[in-house]
Amino acid sequence: MDLKRISFLILVLIAVGAMAQQKEPKTEGRQINIVYGANFTKDEAQFPGASIFSRDDDRQVQFEHQGADLWCDIAIFYTEENKLKAIGNIRMQQGDSIEMNSGKMDYDGNTKLAKAWEKVDLTNGQMTLTTDTLYFDRENQKAYYNSGGKVVDSANVLTSKVGTYFMTPKKYQFQRNVHIDNPDYTIDSEQLDYYTTSKNAYMYGPSTITGKDYKIYCERGFYDTKIEQGYGIKNTRIDYDNKIIQGDSLYFDKVTEFASATNNIKITDTINNGVIKAHYAEVHKAKDSVFATKRAVSISLVQKDSLYMHGDTLMVTGKEEHRILRAFRNAKFYKTDLSGKCDSIHFDESTGITQLIKNPILWNVDNQITGDSIHLISDMETEKLDSLKVIENAFIISLDTISGTGYNQAKGKDLFGKFIENELKIIDLVRNTEVIYYVYNDDQELIGIDKTICSKIRLLMADNDIEDITFFVNPDGDIFPETDLPVESRKLKGFVWRGDERIMSKDEIFDEDDNNIQLVKIRGIDNPIDIDAEEEERQSNENDPVNAKANTKAVRPKQPVVKKKA
Repeated sequence: MDLKRISFLILVLIAVGAMAQQKEPKTEGRQINIVYGANFTKDEAQFPGASIFSRDDDRQVQFEHQGADLWCDIAIFYTEENKLKAIGNIRMQQGDSIEMNSGKMDYDGNTKLAKAWEKVDLTNGQMTLTTDTLYFDRENQKAYYNSGGKVVDSANVLTSKVGTYFMTPKKYQFQRNVHIDNPDYTIDSEQLDYYTTSKNAYMYGPSTITGKDYKIYCERGFYDTKIEQGYGIKNTRIDYDNKIIQGDSLYFDKVTEFASATNNIKITDTINNGVIKAHYAEVHKAKDSVFATKRAVSISLVQKDSLYMHGDTLMVTGKEEHRILRAFRNAKFYKTDLSGKCDSIHFDESTGITQLIKNPILWNVDNQITGDSIHLISDMETEKLDSLKVIENAFIISLDTISGTGYNQAKGKDLFGKFIENELKIIDLVRNTEVIYYVYNDDQELIGIDKTICSKIRLLMADNDIEDITFFVNPDGDIFPETDLPVESRKLKGFVWRGDERIMSKDEIFDEDDNNIQLVKIRGIDNPIDIDAEEEERQSNENDPVNAKANTKAVRPKQPVVKKKA
């Protein structure tokens, strides 16, 4: 053969080799390696193209692939496909932490995907996952199951229908019938992300946390399972200390026995059937107290009628039957036949006394009552209104509904009223009393205007109007014809008609500032939260307490700033 033909054949061989290299998949560095083959055989009928390895008396079969080792009793190895089937007492070890055991396994060296079944367990040193079938994706460093699994760590037992374990952040994502069992509480959710290092849980969809003395429901939330602390947003509710707390965002801490809520809050006292509504509230279990602000209102049932009480700040303190309700600054209340306002309101459940403090005014239907201090007293047994006290500068005024221009008036140092079946029936004015009263006959024709002074006056009321007047101890006065009593003499000293201030409905207890409150924006309701980023932020704050104080949003949802001025 001459030199030219030899050169041509060499070029052809080089070209063919190059083409072959282009057609064959590149497997360099991805090939499964045999570390210990022990017994070798072949079975072309059942496993064509495969090499079969089985353990000997001393050791199991061992393979190695890109940082992972696999041991088993029998291995069916397809060298060309770079795949193997492992059978019996399988153990796969990745690095120093990840270990997976099973009865059978298929492993693809090209995709680095393992499918293990029959009594599968996977551990990272901090937790153990058990399931019937587990997929281990080494390329993306995650493992997942679709037929039910259980995870056990030092704090909790977690089960779900579907689960994925992400090895880099050491996080589980559980879906469908998620359940966490702990000696102190349980958690049920449709989807839950759980970080195995921090033991923090992030919930999605309908989720319930049930503790020994509390129950939390939310559709998006966070819970630190180590210390039983967390928050919920979206349709949230806490059953806590005989109270039901609902709101857009709720925060809960078992150790401090504290719960708070933000935006559209409703707190229901299940024992007393009372309700508090507001846009920010706190519940302190140890003190058995509630603090509420931002359009706060207390609603309670009085003789089949609702009593609405409002203040810039509401505080409820004390145990049952010793409870005290306070409304601070710009306090107002409304009931169908009774309303009023003052600087602050103090109600003591143990005495049944409601005090209207500083510049009080009370409207009993059409009667305007003022004085330095007003007390409403309830019967402790019947829980009905029993009596009324007005201390110092007592003054009662009502518009004369027939003339539409005059005013019936009575004043004295103090006033004492008596309620019968929740209706003000008897009014006694004592010391330095005076009265101006329009007197009519049965045909509602004006007889005259009664103007009298004496030591005591008793007014008997019917249908919330004066039916009869009795004067005690040397009354001095007369009934004057309308023409004989000048207009300027028809008002007692200190007369101030405040009818335009009268509260006519439950909505009028709120002023313009209350109705125009700008609600705080709560993270996660409108836009999804990057959970990995939040967890990283949370762990950073726990490791750096100084910065954690400056950035509390990772610990609880943002709350409005509230200054307490009792």
